[in-house]
Amino acid sequence: MSAPTGMDAATLRELIAGGRGPRLLDVRTPAEFETVHIPGAYNVPLDLLREHRAELRAHLDDEVVLVCRSGARATQAGQTLAEVGLPNVRVLDGGMLAWQQQAAAPVTRGRPRWDLERQVRLVAGGIVLVSVLASLLVPGLQWVAAVMGAGLTVAALTNTCAMGMLLARLPYNRRGSCDLDTIVGQLREATP
Repeated sequence: MSAPTGMDAATLRELIAGGRGPRLLDVRTPAEFETVHIPGAYNVPLDLLREHRAELRAHLDDEVVLVCRSGARATQAGQTLAEVGLPNVRVLDGGMLAWQQQAAAPVTRGRPRWDLERQVRLVAGGIVLVSVLASLLVPGLQWVAAVMGAGLTVAALTNTCAMGMLLARLPYNRRGSCDLDTIVGQLREATP
């Protein structure tokens, strides 16, 4: 299956400003979305989208742009939606990072929180540091650091992150209202 096509931030901004904006689905966690998002975007976390792709597909038109922090999760979401017959999904190239780098790009800001990638770096780095230091007292614990390094390597090669998916399920990242019925209701009420 091919990756969804991209759309640069400047083009998306022009479409939105011209009143021809596509439906924006932000696939980050509710906490990341609450921190900052593009006005008018709908928060549909990647795991919820994967689980309920058929129900969501029924409420989406062909003009959909997927947004995440940098583009990786949005690409995965695009592939998921393509599986249920939504082939023309676009991904915001560079994600929210690219959107925010534009001068005066409109954003809605909420309470600041750490994004998921920063959380992964903290947890992975902490596990490596603690296991190496603890291996001075308990021989063999350095292998925990080796396993963590292997996991990070696999994450980079496959462009997926098991630790990120686990961290996304924590209550810290789940704050905010983001359930299927709410999302479907918002999609049904809105005009694209």
